[in-house]
Amino acid sequence: MRKVFRYFEKHILMNSKIAISVIISAIIVVVGIFAITSQESETIKIENTLNKELQSTDEITPEIQKKLDEIEKVNSENKYSPKDREWITSGPFQIDRSEYVLGEKIFLRTAGLEFNEKGETVFLRPLNSTHYSVYFTIPFDGSDNAAYNYYLEPQLSKIKGYCTVDDLIGEWRAVFRGTNYPNLEFKITEQILPGAEGSFEPVC
Repeated sequence: MRKVFRYFEKHILMNSKIAISVIISAIIVVVGIFAITSQESETIKIENTLNKELQSTDEITPEIQKKLDEIEKVNSENKYSPKDREWITSGPFQIDRSEYVLGEKIFLRTAGLEFNEKGETVFLRPLNSTHYSVYFTIPFDGSDNAAYNYYLEPQLSKIKGYCTVDDLIGEWRAVFRGTNYPNLEFKITEQILPGAEGSFEPVC
């Protein structure tokens, strides 16, 4: 009888050790995934307001208006007058201007995605007059949310090889992979937003 109890005690102890090992491994994996996904990009500032949908592409919610007012306030403090917002549109996608200066945020808003629309908004920077390079990619999924809002601020980065303003200025494109919507085109000029000159000194 003692042998039977010892047998069960031994197996229970082994099983509990295995269970503890599995739990610890799972915790390590979860912490690792969280650490990776919580890292912020060094060159991009993006805001994702997934749960605050726009009712239409013409509507400005109070939250969006507040952000736009903050940008305008910074511009006025720097005695800079940005171009008027034009809201260039391709299907459910819009960007606020056709032309930006260095240091100015590009505002992309997406409203009214169909449930089955899924893909990526890809921002392409110019390499020359005919070729482009992927600068940043933003996924979208209409089954998850019909509206997304992002701020994108192109910046220099030694790590990514954006060494001087020449790597940023020119004719950019926003391409909507996974859809048939036409590309949106916009320009980044060589003018620098007042107060942001230090951010555009060569880095490599």
